[in-house]
Amino acid sequence: MDIPHACDPATGAVEEPSKDRSTGRLVGIDIARGIALLGMMAIHILDPASPDGNMSLPWVIAAGKSAALFAVVAGVGIAFASGRHRLPRGRRWTAAAVSLVVRALIIGAVGLALGAVVRLPTAAVILPYYAVLFVLAIPLLRLRVGWLALLGALSAVAVPVLSHVWRAGLPPWPKVNPTFDQLLADPAGVATQLLLTGMYPALPWVAYLCVGMAVGRSRLSSRGVVLRITAIGVGLALAASTASWVLLDGLGGRAQLEADALGEMNMSLEDYAELLVWGASGTLPTSSPWWLAVLAPHATTPVDLVYTIGTSLAVLGGAILLGRMVGGLLTPLAKAGAMTFTLYTAHLLLLVAVSLPEHDAAEYALQVLAVVAFALLWTRRFSRGPLEHAVWWTTTRARERIMGTSAGTGPRPA
Repeated sequence: MDIPHACDPATGAVEEPSKDRSTGRLVGIDIARGIALLGMMAIHILDPASPDGNMSLPWVIAAGKSAALFAVVAGVGIAFASGRHRLPRGRRWTAAAVSLVVRALIIGAVGLALGAVVRLPTAAVILPYYAVLFVLAIPLLRLRVGWLALLGALSAVAVPVLSHVWRAGLPPWPKVNPTFDQLLADPAGVATQLLLTGMYPALPWVAYLCVGMAVGRSRLSSRGVVLRITAIGVGLALAASTASWVLLDGLGGRAQLEADALGEMNMSLEDYAELLVWGASGTLPTSSPWWLAVLAPHATTPVDLVYTIGTSLAVLGGAILLGRMVGGLLTPLAKAGAMTFTLYTAHLLLLVAVSLPEHDAAEYALQVLAVVAFALLWTRRFSRGPLEHAVWWTTTRARERIMGTSAGTGPRPA
């Protein structure tokens, strides 16, 4: 799921990154992506409940937030790969757009193949949704920071409301990972799942992409800019949680939801409490507008999107600052973050092949050690992970054909 993020602004060619990642900014982005990877692994492996029945600490920290961080950092990578401050025009825009389509096809194909192997509830495979996000990013390539931030804000607030209305007439998510067989048998149904009703619905998630691209086009070399990004993230998270509390508890929304769920929807008290505490599988019921005020993992409501945009910006800003100050100490995490497409795929396959049901903490520790050790050993010889290299090679060939030049030639940027 990594996007190469060192590119020549003059040609759009992807630069071969050095093994030690000489700039703290890039190390920080890899650190953030590594944090997201470890968070998603924790959600897939560790027990969601603590012995007292409350949400466990790993789930409090990572549930819903890790996937959002992945999407925001994906936006940063797209901004980097498409020229950062120099917006793509003409052939450069065409090359960037085709590269995103090629990347989406590869990542989507891997995701659909994994869907046939990895079943729910083992894990919800994010890759097909991620592929759709890359395609949806194409119209955003020419937007500047201000427009991206504005569109991100509008998407976070308006798209969940529109989705709430649209989904009222759509069948619910079948709670399965999409596969090639399902895509061939029911392409419209799979498209609806990936865009609106699934675990990681791409249309509302455009908000994450816009925010990430705005960050990627910002002046990240400035400590002040990074500090402002971090502070904005903390402020958004606090504002969203406060807004949810005001709407549900201050204005009586919770009572309205309870009456709706236990009355008209005939939902059990346990199922209702589970939706409010543990969250939904990407979407909530459409029977009442008060559902839009729920802040829970993967609720995909306006408050959930704003909250997780906030937590993602806070983590990303903090990771960039840490990368500058103590990047060397976090090298294992950064190396893993630089090849998350490979490691996420390997993690899902390990979930199917190896299971220690009575020792989830041990399984998590072993998987973390395995992916980090692999990343450290692999990057001693190669600059990209195996799947990352396949994506890079394919998209580079596509760029070359469009630009009429070799993407690997010419001087590298300082």
